[in-house]
Amino acid sequence: MNFPEHLKYTKDHEWILLEGNVATVGVTDFAQSELGDIVFVDIETVGKELSAEAVFGTIEAVKTVSDLFLPVAGTILEKNAELDSDPECVNEDPYGRGWMIKMTVNNPEDVAGLLDVEAYKKLVG
Repeated sequence: MNFPEHLKYTKDHEWILLEGNVATVGVTDFAQSELGDIVFVDIETVGKELSAEAVFGTIEAVKTVSDLFLPVAGTILEKNAELDSDPECVNEDPYGRGWMIKMTVNNPEDVAGLLDVEAYKKLVG
């Protein structure tokens, strides 16, 4: 299982990479492996300001549909257009090609309060 050390994580299995006040968000390697083959990602919140832990979309696998939760408050700038034609890229490369959204972060300090790699590893066992 791959857990990049430069990312922050949530208890809901999203990761976030903050660069300035813009963040990239996706689901973790653990999450995609638990979901199985991903067949569809639905994100219709571009342009919306959402609070931390708000649902920003859904991810559908062969056997289940799961909500996607925003790690911190902010505004959704864009979704990964590649997910429309190639949702399985989340299974193949969850920290690269399989990213979900880019967002502006209302308070960049909120990211520091999320789980670091060691805390996330403990969470998933």
